[in-house]
Amino acid sequence: MQSNGLGFHHPAAFWTGCAAITLGVLAHLPMFVHASHMGYQMAGMEMDATMLTGMGLIPFGLLLAAWGMLPRLPAAWNGSGTAGAPLLFHVADGAALNREHWKLVLVLVIALTVDVQKPATLGFVMPGLIGEYGIGKGTAGLLALVALTGTTVGSVLWGRIADRYGRRAAILLSALMFIGTAICGAMPSFEWNLVMCFLMGASAGGLLPITFTLMAETVPAAHRGWLLVALGGIGTSAGYLLAAGAAAVLEPLFSWRVLWLLGLPTGALIIFLDRYIPESPRFLARAGMEHEARAVLAKFCGVVDTLPAGAAAQETAPGLTSRRGGSRAFITFGLVCSGLAWGMVNFGFLLWLPTSLGSMGLDPAAASALLARSALLALPGTLLVIWLYHRWSSIKTLVLFILLTAVALLAFFAASVAGIRSAPVMIGIIALLLFCASGVIAMLIPYAAEIYPADQRATGSGVVAASSKAGGILGAAGGVLGVFGNLGLSALLIALPLVLAAGLLLRSGIETRGRRLEQIQESLVGKGGMGSA
Repeated sequence: MQSNGLGFHHPAAFWTGCAAITLGVLAHLPMFVHASHMGYQMAGMEMDATMLTGMGLIPFGLLLAAWGMLPRLPAAWNGSGTAGAPLLFHVADGAALNREHWKLVLVLVIALTVDVQKPATLGFVMPGLIGEYGIGKGTAGLLALVALTGTTVGSVLWGRIADRYGRRAAILLSALMFIGTAICGAMPSFEWNLVMCFLMGASAGGLLPITFTLMAETVPAAHRGWLLVALGGIGTSAGYLLAAGAAAVLEPLFSWRVLWLLGLPTGALIIFLDRYIPESPRFLARAGMEHEARAVLAKFCGVVDTLPAGAAAQETAPGLTSRRGGSRAFITFGLVCSGLAWGMVNFGFLLWLPTSLGSMGLDPAAASALLARSALLALPGTLLVIWLYHRWSSIKTLVLFILLTAVALLAFFAASVAGIRSAPVMIGIIALLLFCASGVIAMLIPYAAEIYPADQRATGSGVVAASSKAGGILGAAGGVLGVFGNLGLSALLIALPLVLAAGLLLRSGIETRGRRLEQIQESLVGKGGMGSA
């Protein structure tokens, strides 16, 4: 019996596929090395036979590895409901944090750091990419737009894969994509960079919600909230710092291309850590794999029991069925509105803020310096969010930071209308916006991972994660259309959906702090007036 829940369908096929993907990536390195005397500039070079062979090996290896990896599930399993005996998940929810929990937390922090590092690298490759391909900033901006589109699609697609085939399988599939798309760093043409960057974005967007889903379904209820928020905060900050550190150390030696080539070792690291990634016991129980679920639970709590006769419906219906409570639709709409607004703030408003301040006659240097330190400024906000989320209230903390973000944006609007040009005032508003916006994104996906039923949890988390990337697409498009040329008007437009989201979540959101996932679903049923969540 597998202690991590599920073995590979065909291990030999999986590892052969991994080898094919790796060889395919390595086949791109000879041309990269041959360009060393030109500063590793490969623009305009013709792909040789070795590189073309490598490009063929990667999709072949990916398909073979995916086939070998996807688990054998019961024939009756269709992605929803449960075919097996129920388990007492409250045993695991009441357990103290132990070595296995901390081991999982560490592995997922590493996975999330690698995941965040991918899109964070975009900003560091832009200058070199623009210089090598001889393109304008507008054309280069397509790379960010394509990457954000990829993350949006990947968040939803990988969520469905995780709900159908398991959380662990989705994480490994994302890692395989990381490895394969590392060849973005050896593409001679800008157009091939766009294709590979879309695929890289899809894999990065897919991993994000799955890590939160797996942790939410594995750690004890009393510690779930703060660990989820901490995972997001630490993983995000570490990812940005990893991207910045790699750019500082490696880019001067091997050009901007090496930052994409890092997908090979970082993806391989996640594959290596697979032995420490268990399948979600709740997913296994829904799939009717009771013995496998029992083995995973035993790793984390030591004792697993089944329900007494006649009690199955009461224990399992809230968490293991898929009928929706009415209030969940309002919660989803509120979370999606928040994600869209956050994306527009992060990828639109803040991106164009220094330019807008300059057009107002202010020195934007202070604002630019503050934005450059945003990852460090977000850290105190994350610590406060963790404390409030764990000690006060999950839903009230989320609503509070959403409203404070709206207040900061409305302050920009008021300053614009009043004609305020004071640099200290503007810098203060920028600091407030960064502080509150970082708090919103730190809570958004963790809260989503708590409020959806087990058969929709990864998909629901993926939709919410996708909304933040879709907001980034809107932000990037708004920048092209000149929407952010008017600082006050753009701030007002973004503040409105945040106020709407806060109202919806205040009306329909529920408290998740310290509550079991099954109890949360039961509460949503009560609010929605339906039989089961």
